[in-house]
Amino acid sequence: MPDRTNATATTGGVLRPDELARHLALERRPAGAAVAPWVENHWRLAWDLPPGRSYVSEVLPHPTCSLTVEDATHPRPGVPPGERVVVTGVSTRRFDVELRDRGRVLGVRFRPGGLTALTGLDAAAWSDRTVSARAVLPAPFVDRLADPALADDPDAWESTAEEGLAALDPGPDERYDEVLAVVGAMLADPALLTVGEVARRHGCSTRRLQRLFAQYVGVGPKCVLARYRMHDVVAALDAGYDGTLTDLAVRHGWYDQAHFTRDFTALVGVTPGRYRDRRS
Repeated sequence: MPDRTNATATTGGVLRPDELARHLALERRPAGAAVAPWVENHWRLAWDLPPGRSYVSEVLPHPTCSLTVEDATHPRPGVPPGERVVVTGVSTRRFDVELRDRGRVLGVRFRPGGLTALTGLDAAAWSDRTVSARAVLPAPFVDRLADPALADDPDAWESTAEEGLAALDPGPDERYDEVLAVVGAMLADPALLTVGEVARRHGCSTRRLQRLFAQYVGVGPKCVLARYRMHDVVAALDAGYDGTLTDLAVRHGWYDQAHFTRDFTALVGVTPGRYRDRRS
């Protein structure tokens, strides 16, 4: 397969990142060349909070799936009981996790559509869900990743994950290439504000994009485009944007202030004004 740029590699989506950094350690690491066509990066999360203290991590997730091994004194809701290695699909909502006591997560973040391209399975089956990795990937591979001794060595765990994923290489997939090209354009050009504009840019119909994204990503192109633009808005506010919220909305594709406020509030949980007032 051809080399790819890191089409979805942004750090957007974490709400109040300065506050998050005071409660837990987050590290991102690049994927190796053998899995780079499908994997965007590896990530590690660890926390050790004082007794009786908790922290709610709030994230507007990227339109991607993750493969994780999770060890925590208080497992997150939604993880199937008894499962250590899971696949989490694209989330259409804010992703909140209450962290308590101690825990760690080692994760593989796929590119949009990457897990479907590797497995041939429909990503819509995992949207807004966390499932046992055995439902998606070969059981012997999952068993290796579930070994607690392996997880004690994050570098070794990541190497093992890459080895197992690379072994699934399905060969060329022009439909997946098309998905990544569209996603890359969405990220690279803030002037693309509607699915119709994206479709015209790529010489295809909106219906074709909808079918591709539903199968490979698990949500439609409108959802993906809106999420990236909301990431841009939140990142601007966290960086100290002090212009008018109307100008911010128009810059990122909302031509109606009320519509922008409704969309922001529905996803983030507070109005844009309140979010800006609460920033660290």
